[in-house]
Amino acid sequence: MAGILLPSAVSTKQQRIAQLAREDPGRALHSLSHHIDLEWMVEAFRRTRKDGAPGIDGQTGADYAVNLEANLQGLLNRAKSGDNYKAPPVRRVYIPKGDGKTLRGLGLPTFEDKVLQRAAVMALVPLYEQEFLDCSFGFRPGRSAHQALERIWSGLMRMRGGWVLDVDIKKYFDNLDHTHLRKILAKRMRDGVLTRLIGKWLRAGVWEKGTVTFPETGSPQGGVISPVLSNIYLHEVLDVWFEKEVKPRLHGTGFLVRFADDFVMVFSREDDARRVMSILPKRFGRFGLTLHPEKTRLLDFRRPRRQKGPDDDESPGSFDFLGFTHYWGMSRKGNAVVVRKTMNKRFTRALHTVKEWCRTNRHLPVREQRDVLASKLKGHYAYYGITGNFRSLNQFRDEVRRLWRKWLSRRSNKASLDWDYFMDLLERHPLPTPKIGHSAMTPAANP
Repeated sequence: MAGILLPSAVSTKQQRIAQLAREDPGRALHSLSHHIDLEWMVEAFRRTRKDGAPGIDGQTGADYAVNLEANLQGLLNRAKSGDNYKAPPVRRVYIPKGDGKTLRGLGLPTFEDKVLQRAAVMALVPLYEQEFLDCSFGFRPGRSAHQALERIWSGLMRMRGGWVLDVDIKKYFDNLDHTHLRKILAKRMRDGVLTRLIGKWLRAGVWEKGTVTFPETGSPQGGVISPVLSNIYLHEVLDVWFEKEVKPRLHGTGFLVRFADDFVMVFSREDDARRVMSILPKRFGRFGLTLHPEKTRLLDFRRPRRQKGPDDDESPGSFDFLGFTHYWGMSRKGNAVVVRKTMNKRFTRALHTVKEWCRTNRHLPVREQRDVLASKLKGHYAYYGITGNFRSLNQFRDEVRRLWRKWLSRRSNKASLDWDYFMDLLERHPLPTPKIGHSAMTPAANP
């Protein structure tokens, strides 16, 4: 396409937005959308997944690319002209959850809507990255779940444990209040085009079985802009509140780690933890959010003593965060350390996925089956390969081998595949061994 700008030029524009945000942190920016031109839209198209399921119009990424420049220019003109662009309803489908028994609703925007949302995200991220605090890690460039896990580990080790407030927000993405969100956005962003587009995405209906409904709360279902809006919301509701109002009033120390809507608070003193736990529902209630009463709990996670006293009958508890169960264990040198292992639910869910794949693809050539299973194992190791979790990784590989043998044995009505033959098969088609890719570092001075 003639005259199309390189991605580096779009990056330069984003750096300019970030610079303006840093230079005047207390002022709302009124002009962001003028950066969004045809070149910007081409980059937004490039960053949009092309293999996703289509929305209500049935259009795929390949269909849209046939006449790309004209499609993007027309979309850009409609988006900036105001009333000419109407956010199409999101198609809702249901897919099985990891347990294979229940279903999870999934929103599918049209491909064109995904591109436009991506363009808006590309303008919002450099602005709000100057606002977001160091305690949040989800859906942010250069940040990951493993960094959040490292922050919790180093903080707990530095504090020698403490009181952990494990919080669960009840249906957060469904209950995000539109009125509060608009007010929060207006504090930092008052661009007319982007404000109008976000409003249309919030009001876009949900199409299901021929009927369109219009939820009054919640973030845009399935949209790439949803994680950014949810981060902006919780930044104001939780992060800033904890940093500016909670921490200065603590008698001890404390820190917060948040990944999207999952977060934990850690306190060195029980009285601080209980006081925050009592006011947290009120804080969230002001913004239309509710804490799950059964999943929100305060946990004594102080480091166990080497010599237990008469009042130390109970062992420290454990808590789950980002797919790992955190608990106190012993290092090889005999010191108490925070250990992480794969959550039982995640372990079971991953095995169920492997089992279903083996069951439905057992008649494929053995080499092809091995390649897919190897890819699944490597993906599992890539996330769960963290210091202290080698036993769970090894157990997972053993279970995958067992499942593979089981379904290979059912390729025909012949006798089941004996272990000696299967071990010979594994020598010819080996599965990758567990690997630790994320090591625990020295505890940070300031979590």
